[in-house]
This record gives sequence, C-alpha cells and structure tokens, in this order.
Amino acid sequence: MTKSDNMLSILWMLRSGKRMTAKELAKELEIHVRTVYRCIDSLCASGVPIIADSGPNGGYSILSRFTDSPLFFDIEEQKTLIHTSIFAKEAGYPYSDDLTRAMDKMMRYANEKQLDHLRSHGTALSVIYPRTDGVLQLYLQMLEAAAGQGRIMIELNRRR
Repeated sequence: MTKSDNMLSILWMLRSGKRMTAKELAKELEIHVRTVYRCIDSLCASGVPIIADSGPNGGYSILSRFTDSPLFFDIEEQKTLIHTSIFAKEAGYPYSDDLTRAMDKMMRYANEKQLDHLRSHGTALSVIYPRTDGVLQLYLQMLEAAAGQGRIMIELNRRR
C-alpha cells in the first residue's frame, strides 16, 4: 500500500473510537511499526487530533469531536476560505450568517497552529467596500436561488 493508503486506513481505524497501539495498527495493516509512526506523524501534521497515551493501557486514539469533521483542508485552502468569507461578508453576501457558521466549523476542527495562522490571516485583511442594504441583499438571495434552480428572472419595472 502507498503511504496515503496507510494513513487513510489508520485514520479510519482510529475513527472507530477504539484505542489502538502502533503494534496493533502495524499488525492489522501488515506494515512495519515504524511506518505506523511516520503515518501518525503525517496525520498529526495535517491537523488530525491524534491522542497518544503511554503506559500499559496506552495507544492511539482520535479526539472525539474530530470524528464529525467531514473534510480536510490544508493551511493554504483554509486561509483562502477565510479571505473569501471576509470578501463575501464585506460585499454584502446575502448568506453571511451561513458563511460565518461554516467558518466556525472549520476553525473548530483546526489544531492550535492552524488556528493561530488562520486568526492572523483573518484579522490582517480588510475590504473597503460599501455594504449593501437589506433590500439589495434580498434581491441577491432571490437571484441566487433562481440561478440554483435554473430559473430566469426578468425585470418588469423598466425605467426609460
């Protein structure tokens, strides 16, 4: 198996909620225990919150809140999403509340290093653009919904 296959297999095994030792993981995957250590290190570096407990009942487990996280974004993708959300909010994006919730979810599953990086990029960007008023936001929502449903909207009140 490739390293990514091993990492994914380890991730799925740990997501089961069962604590496993490196030796158990190696035996299950038929790989060397040092390969398990390298894969665990790579998973941790990518933001997976793996807990290593030492001692007779020790082993690896995954932080329970992480098992709900459906996606992995690298740090550049996370930074891009933070910047995009700032631009969208400042431009009057009609679904800013939903966008804020999505950004909060992303931040919730980030590790401390990622959080520091994201916070510094999130506060370092300002957009100078007048916000749209409530009526324009309502129209933007209607246009977005129509486009998503494949409908066409026609303006009936034309000024001449």
